[in-house]
Amino acid sequence: MKSTSDVFKTIAMPIEEVLHKEKKSKFYGYAFPVQNEDEIKSILEKLHKKHHTANHVCYAWQLGIFNPRYRANDDGEPNNSAGLPIYGQIQSYDVTNILVAVARIFGGTKLGIGGLINAYKTTAQLTLEGASIIELTVKENFMLIFDYHIMDKVMRIIKQHQLEVISQKMEIHCEVIVSVRKNDADKLENILSGIYEMDFKKI
Repeated sequence: MKSTSDVFKTIAMPIEEVLHKEKKSKFYGYAFPVQNEDEIKSILEKLHKKHHTANHVCYAWQLGIFNPRYRANDDGEPNNSAGLPIYGQIQSYDVTNILVAVARIFGGTKLGIGGLINAYKTTAQLTLEGASIIELTVKENFMLIFDYHIMDKVMRIIKQHQLEVISQKMEIHCEVIVSVRKNDADKLENILSGIYEMDFKKI
């Protein structure tokens, strides 16, 4: 994932219960768009309850765009046989802000390390294949603070630079919150600095 880009890919909505079978073992794949670790923890707790007969609920997640962080968890499977193969598919699809989990119900036949790696990788791949992957843009918000008499000038700049208006309070003293893509934020800051009688701040 390019650290200079303000565009990133994630999934549009959760994908639930993609089933992959391997020598009578059942592997149930899930993928969720997520924003933070608390959300991830809550989802994993629900998956453990849902699959209370599962021997393992293994997972990998990645959060962030410019300096993404990740975790891969084998949940009792042999080291690096489950979490990392799942994470490898997250990397392969170049998605972030995502949790991919696989619940395994043992079918009585051991798969071996190679078999486990392949089964978890395949389940994660099948799960992500069914996902709607979308591109989103990282935005930065600015609050513009100005008196009503220069509103026309401010609105012209908003229209000219196609800024998204998040909220506005039009009184004697006006406050407008606008959003701009991150790569254009410095340019906008320079433009706003040149407007006499207006204050602004990033929020």
